[in-house]
Amino acid sequence: FRCETCGKCFIQDSSLTAHQKATDSEDTLACVACGIVMPCVDSLRKHLHTHADIHCTCEPCGLQLSSITKLQAHQQHHSVDRPHSCSTCGKSFTSSSYLKVHLKSHSGEKPFSCDICGHRFTQHSSLKSHQAIHTGEKPFICPTCGKGFNNAGNLSRHKRIHTGEKPYICPFCGRSFTQGSSLTVHLRRHTGEKPYHCNTCGKMVSHSNHLKLCLFRSKVTGTAEKPFRCVKCGKTFGSISELNMHINIHKAYQLNGSK
Repeated sequence: FRCETCGKCFIQDSSLTAHQKATDSEDTLACVACGIVMPCVDSLRKHLHTHADIHCTCEPCGLQLSSITKLQAHQQHHSVDRPHSCSTCGKSFTSSSYLKVHLKSHSGEKPFSCDICGHRFTQHSSLKSHQAIHTGEKPFICPTCGKGFNNAGNLSRHKRIHTGEKPYICPFCGRSFTQGSSLTVHLRRHTGEKPYHCNTCGKMVSHSNHLKLCLFRSKVTGTAEKPFRCVKCGKTFGSISELNMHINIHKAYQLNGSK
């Protein structure tokens, strides 16, 4: 499958379609250094290398980047209009409906309940996807390989394996990802955010996988740190939860002894 605009060839028609969609807007194909408009994304990438030695500074925010390519990717972050902001955390969204869904993450509201297992969800679409787990239904079929999925979101993410599309771009370094969750984890390298507390080692970590890995290592090697000490008997534990369980044993002995 050949692109009539730039001549690039693709093995699959879906890959050609994804490539052609990227050429629809002249604004996204204009070089930020000299303003020239290229026929496709690949041509623009090759052209950007001619400006490799130019000092790259984003005018809206002042962020300095190491290449024109990274500057181009970063500026896409500014071009998206997000007029709906959360009054609690400041995060902004492209529509009021997305903001309403986000607000439930602060309130803890989960109005949609699964009739089978009782699990609750903030969105009706999340409930429908979950219910497919119980029924085994996979109505969303990949047109390229025939693999089935229980919701449209999973199918959409799967299709990027075939097209190579990476629509989620880091505004700091320009690295792109196939999934939004991967970008979220990556951004913590730049921001230093560590939202997870590991009960095994007591540290704050940036990725939930660390929690499982740390627990596994402690069970296999027995080398995990035990910084939590019982003031009554001196015994140490690897987590606050383990220490609290141990303290309850002392309390139980005290209650039995007082009877």
